[in-house]
Amino acid sequence: MNLSLRKVALAAGCLMFAGQLLAADPSKEPKRPECIAPASPGGGFDLTCKLAQSALVNQKLLTKPMRVTYMPGGVGAVAYNAVVAQRPADAGTLVAWSSGSLLNLAQGKFGRFDESAVRWLAAVGTSYGAIAVKSDSPYKTLDDLVQALKKDPGSVVIGSGGTVGSQDWMQTALIAKAAGINPRDLRYVALEGGGEIATALLGGHIQVGSTDISDSMPHIQSGDMRLLAVFAEKRIDEPEMKDIPTAKEQGYDIVWPVVRGFYLGPKVSDEDYAWWKDAFDKLLASEEFAKLRDQRELFPFAMTGPELDTYVKKQVADYKVLAKEFGLIQ
Repeated sequence: MNLSLRKVALAAGCLMFAGQLLAADPSKEPKRPECIAPASPGGGFDLTCKLAQSALVNQKLLTKPMRVTYMPGGVGAVAYNAVVAQRPADAGTLVAWSSGSLLNLAQGKFGRFDESAVRWLAAVGTSYGAIAVKSDSPYKTLDDLVQALKKDPGSVVIGSGGTVGSQDWMQTALIAKAAGINPRDLRYVALEGGGEIATALLGGHIQVGSTDISDSMPHIQSGDMRLLAVFAEKRIDEPEMKDIPTAKEQGYDIVWPVVRGFYLGPKVSDEDYAWWKDAFDKLLASEEFAKLRDQRELFPFAMTGPELDTYVKKQVADYKVLAKEFGLIQ
């Protein structure tokens, strides 16, 4: 995933695949398509929307790029409630979601609406959680950080997307638990997604960012940031990631995938839902999309329709068990 090679591969891919799929039927495609990123610009939701924005036009599944708009608040809660309550039948509105969205749903953080309130459309890739520090941080390993937390849990300011119970919080809570530290003693600053975490970390407002590897890589490549650990099963076999150690290899058995995808409003018609599902099925099967996904530091995870709905419901149930373990819900 070398940047220069990506550009060559992307250009070649566009030429090769542009004519292979039939152009979308303008009479059937949704009017004024829009992708809502439920956070500030620059984070994982933004990345997810822009991936679909590029891919759907490149594959001629949409005739014009859909707009990307931002609706921060509650790490997805504001957008979820707005779509369910105010735009339930709008076939042109996709909303980005992640595993963090499902964790928040499991804890009832999206208000009166649960995981059955929307139509889960597609999962298009996965990233992995990560612990980030500035390049000049005194913490060189995950254990360096853990020892500092053991000595004085409140001495390290940790930035996370969302408040207590968010997936970023959960990542550090799992580390704390493994180290015998009470997660409630850690000092958190709640931020709105990966973009704000990176800004706060590089600006010196926090000392550690609990984030994910996709959000972090631009800053890793610029030399401004380091990752103490990635929460993957094993080291990621990519040139710019292969030297990033996993938490597991450092003695902390924690794996946290961050699946990313899209949902639609609950009253979107079956016909419109089927149009989008077919579009994403074609997209996810194409080599061109694989290159675009790779360019954005995401890894393969493809699921649509009823299969995805089943996956989401199971994940929410599993997250409820985890949330109870940490005393986040009764």
